[in-house]
Amino acid sequence: MAPLLKTLRVVADPNRLRILLLLGGEELSVAELQQILTMGQSTISTHLSQLKQAGLVEDRRTGKSSLYRLVAPDGLLSSLLREAETEIPEALSDQAAMRRVLRKRQDKMRSFFDSVAGRLGKDYVPGKSWKSVAETLLRLMPPMVIADLGAGEGAFALLLAQRARKVIAVDTSAKMIEVGRELACRHGLDNLEYRLGDMEHIPIDSASVDLVFFSQSLHHALHPERAVSEAGRILVPGGRIVILDLVKHRFEEARELYADQWLGFSETELESMLEKAAFIAIHASVVDRHPEPPNFETLLAVAHKPA
Repeated sequence: MAPLLKTLRVVADPNRLRILLLLGGEELSVAELQQILTMGQSTISTHLSQLKQAGLVEDRRTGKSSLYRLVAPDGLLSSLLREAETEIPEALSDQAAMRRVLRKRQDKMRSFFDSVAGRLGKDYVPGKSWKSVAETLLRLMPPMVIADLGAGEGAFALLLAQRARKVIAVDTSAKMIEVGRELACRHGLDNLEYRLGDMEHIPIDSASVDLVFFSQSLHHALHPERAVSEAGRILVPGGRIVILDLVKHRFEEARELYADQWLGFSETELESMLEKAAFIAIHASVVDRHPEPPNFETLLAVAHKPA
């Protein structure tokens, strides 16, 4: 954190306070801040540069742009921001505009999956290999109630439903849900239920499933840690979570080709998310590597909710 007087000079500008209030709740790009604040790109970039020099914000590279976020504030800055929320007239409308911008992010991802509904399994999707699926199935203990989150058309849910007591497949794409229901009906699986919903706000009762499964879906969540926490909520005590995802990679084109929000995760990152969500007996390991460039690797993490 910068010296006190420098910090006060930087936050004395109302527009910089508006930016800090926004970044305290969400990571945002310069383009997104433009949409919210209706300011020019150069003006916002200048404000962000000053805030960054003062140690109040930080950024991380994502594709061709950067996302900015508020550095954990000290007591003084927290107090200033609380006051700013009530004194800056645009604060409420800024928050509403930010929610619209975040919905656009989700809509872009949803649009991608709507466009490939019905043919997703026929096209190559990074990380979806039968070897990695088989590795995961070996760790399952039927009969169980299973939640398949970010299920897409439900190719994996169809497999699980053959032995599970019940499978609840959740996806944010209405088109994917429609295709999945048709497949379940065609296979005569009355224990497979599809629900439209978000991984971060799962439409399943608390403590009602034995196993939560993320199959190449967690990297589509805006906030993966929230999705993992939600998984803990719906699990029964002693229930398990299984995450099958990509190892962190540098194939930036995946953001446009597959609507990926995150370029995979490291073992440490997944373990950290699980620990923060109070899971125990955590194990994460690489289970597969695709032989063709960009040589995606598949990461499997398994953990338990305390009994």
